[in-house]
Amino acid sequence: MYDEILIPYDGSDEARKGARHGVELAAALGSAVHALYVIDLPGAPRAMALRDDEDEMRERYREYGEEVLEEVANMAAEHGVDCSATIRSGSVSEEIVDYADEAGTNAIVMGSAYRGKLGNILGGAADRVVRSATVPVITHRMRVDEI
Repeated sequence: MYDEILIPYDGSDEARKGARHGVELAAALGSAVHALYVIDLPGAPRAMALRDDEDEMRERYREYGEEVLEEVANMAAEHGVDCSATIRSGSVSEEIVDYADEAGTNAIVMGSAYRGKLGNILGGAADRVVRSATVPVITHRMRVDEI
């Protein structure tokens, strides 16, 4: 059913909750996981100072991405699940959906923050992924008492 599961991960508490659920699901189903970190730099027009430091910023984001993806790899290893890790740049929700299509994953499992009533109307990356993904998306929302 779900042979390949995509777990978008940014190191946040909600992402960690989603990753745990995704890894546990993969372990139960005998699936492999793909951990994905997306570097989302501010779009144009940007301040000149920001443009000058863009390469340095990208490198810092890449290093951070490697660190947090190692967390998912360790979770997967603890559960005996194969894990591959990828870092991409761009719009978070678009990169998640594109990666899922390109890698042939069967499902996306991700955490979602508690945003309150207004936040739920506006939506976040998880909401955009749910609306645009071509594979099932399982979200694990944080409760208000977990914030």
